[in-house]
Amino acid sequence: MHVFYNKQGIGDVLLIPVKEGSRDEIKQEAYGDVVKITDKRDGSLLGYNIFNASKYFNIEGQGKIRLTEEVLAPIKDLFTQNELNDVLDFDLSPKFVVGYVKEKAPHENADKLSVCQVDVGNETLQIVCGAPNVDAGQKVVVAKVGAVMPGGMKIKDAKLRGVPSSGMICSAKELNLPDAPEEKGILVLDDQYETGQTFEME
Repeated sequence: MHVFYNKQGIGDVLLIPVKEGSRDEIKQEAYGDVVKITDKRDGSLLGYNIFNASKYFNIEGQGKIRLTEEVLAPIKDLFTQNELNDVLDFDLSPKFVVGYVKEKAPHENADKLSVCQVDVGNETLQIVCGAPNVDAGQKVVVAKVGAVMPGGMKIKDAKLRGVPSSGMICSAKELNLPDAPEEKGILVLDDQYETGQTFEME
């Protein structure tokens, strides 16, 4: 999960997006410099804006900033100071990780799909993959459930032609990496990467 800060572009505001919603259907509640944004229709949380952010946080960097426990702790303190009692129980685990393809089997209902068992360090995920170059023994980039791709797509548990799939094995193009090849195929990593480590795209 990431927060966003661009002082030159939008001012001294820390943006904490939680969920997408229609701009026409939002409700805003102010708690000091913290503005809570919810969906008018169902009350679901869309995010928070923290104004005068540099007064409360020592923000390093611009643009997209990874939300870690170190970043989250002063945000929680600010919420408490302003009597905003929301529980900031965000999943901070990395969503793009290095996976090791342990097994590859043909999909029972689709010739061009493969069913892969992928070790991501703390668990093995079953992922249906359509890339022609996927194979057992490879180290690959896995977008886990909950990941948001550079193009905006959110990864969810799914069934592909009847077979459960939890995550996505990514191509360089899908990861928006520089010099990504045009031909179809997943990004195969070399052995310097360790299974389960966070894959950094920035």
